[in-house]
Parts: sequence; structure tokens; C-alpha cells
Amino acid sequence: MNSVFQGKDFLAVKDFTPAEIEYLVDFAIHLKEMKKNNIPHRYLEGKNIALLFAKTSTRTRSAFTVASNDLGANPEFLGANDIQLGNKESIEDTAKVLSSMFDGIEYRGFAQSDVEELAEYSTVPVWNGLTDKWHPTQMIADYMTIKEEFGYLKGLTLAYVGDGHNNMANSLMVCGAMLGVNVHIVAPDSLQPSEDVVELANKFAAESGAHILVTSDIDEGVKGANIMYADVWVSMGESNWEERVNLLKPYQINMDMMKKTGTPDDELIFMHCLPAFHDTKTEYGKDVEKNYGMTEMEVTDEVFRSKYARQFQEAENRMHSIKAIMAATLGDLFIPRV
Repeated sequence: MNSVFQGKDFLAVKDFTPAEIEYLVDFAIHLKEMKKNNIPHRYLEGKNIALLFAKTSTRTRSAFTVASNDLGANPEFLGANDIQLGNKESIEDTAKVLSSMFDGIEYRGFAQSDVEELAEYSTVPVWNGLTDKWHPTQMIADYMTIKEEFGYLKGLTLAYVGDGHNNMANSLMVCGAMLGVNVHIVAPDSLQPSEDVVELANKFAAESGAHILVTSDIDEGVKGANIMYADVWVSMGESNWEERVNLLKPYQINMDMMKKTGTPDDELIFMHCLPAFHDTKTEYGKDVEKNYGMTEMEVTDEVFRSKYARQFQEAENRMHSIKAIMAATLGDLFIPRV
């Protein structure tokens, strides 16, 4: 399996086979066990990693940094003020310069076309830390978390509730379809996934046996769910707060909605890729309360702190899963089957 990944970019899960994606999930679980047992796994000893962040992040930056260190590599952070990507220097030129100095490049930014162009001209693996269309590193962490919880993936049902027209909804739907997970996108009609993404998910679902549902009907969408999944209503760089708040109020995940699943408590979890607006302890939260009278947005504090919540396990798994992706695509040592 190592030869399959060697030297490849990781830009979207759709670029790999379902077996390869599940391998990365299992490899991440294996690496997590190694770290918990203090077993060294420095597969990237002496490698140098460029971390390009045109868009800020707590979890992605932390995960790539710790993952690099654990693997024996040296990470170098380059923020929006440190790079001239597409501004004073073209993406092509940047790719050529950085790949002459570094062994791998992570990019977190806005347009999917940017990371694709970076990969086209780079001579080393490029990893997508997030773009407007896909969030592939998050997917390995998410489905890793689900497999840890249930012991399997195929046949489970994930209901993503909220803004269905973003990178998280796209990625969860396509990756779930690849792995045999039924994915329900529960969103207002105006915020549902694009037809091309739904078509791609259905193509994978036909092969895996998964069922894809896109609906604005909350009762239909959450029925039978094992995983209830939320994301922020307004993504970074957007400013349409009033429109989103008014449109998505009915789609807030609360205890009543959790009960609507009809799923036994021991077969039901809540997940969130974070950050989450579940209280007013942030500036955003205070502004939303002041302007719209809401103290909670996409998820209530009750659900966020409940026995169903797995978001912090999921956040930790970003590091383990990113480690698996980096080791598999860049490591020149034997990567064990798991």
C-alpha cells in the first residue's frame, strides 16, 4: 500500500480509492496507539515541511506541527503575511521555489484551484489543509473518530445539519459514500450541495451500498442517524450573518433534534469540526446575542457538553490522521499494514 501513496498529493478524498481512504483511517488509529504507548514512529526523520496558511486555523496548524515533530520532520509556518501566493508571486513560481527547499507542502486557503495549481507545479507532495470545496484531512479524522466509536463504518448513518453548500458537507457526503456510510445532508433548499457533488457521491454510493439523502425536511433527514454533525453557519470570510441566522434557526442541533433520530443513546454521537458557537464566550457569540438575540447557534451548549459529544476526540484525531497522510505520502521507509 505504501507504493500507492508514495509521492502523491492529498487534495481531495475523491482522488483515492475507498480502500486507500479506509487504509489511511486505520493507519491513523494505529499511529494514535503508538503515540499513546510512547512508541517512536519517526518515519520522516530530517524532512522539512512548509505549512502555508493563507487562512488561519487552530487545529490544522497545531495538528500539522505536532504531526511533523512526532514523525521527525521540521515544520516551518508561513502565514498570510509571510507568503505572496498569487499576489506578488504567482502560484506556479511559489510552488517551484518551495518544492526546491522543502520535502512536503501543506496549504490552507480559499480556492480549490489554488491548491491544485500549487500541486501541479510542485515536485513534492502537497496536502490540502482546507479550501472552499474540500476538507480532506478533516475527513480522515472524522471517519477515524466514527470507527473508533462504533468499530466499523459501513451501514452507519451520518446526518449533517445546517449549511449544506460548503466544503464540510461536500467532503462528508463524498467520503461517507466511498466508505459505505449513509449520509444525509439536512439543509434549507437554498443551502444544499451542488448537483455535481451529489452526483459524485451517488456514484460512489452505488458501489459501496451507501444511501445519500439531501433534504430540507428535518424529521426525515435525522431519522435513524448514528452521527449528528454540525458546522458553523457562517464560514470564515463570509459576512452574511443575518441571512444565515434567520435561515438556519430551525436547523440548530438541540436535544429535541437528537431525540428525533429515534436512535438508542449508546448508538448515537454528536460531532463538530470546530470552532463551535455553542455559547457567548467568544466575540462572535457576543455579537450574535446582541444583534439576533441568540446565545447558541448551530448547536446548543446542552448537546455540546452532553454524553453524545465527541468533538474533542475528533479534534485530537486531526493530528493522528494528518500524521498518517504525511507518513504515507512522503515517508520513504516501510509503512506497516494495519
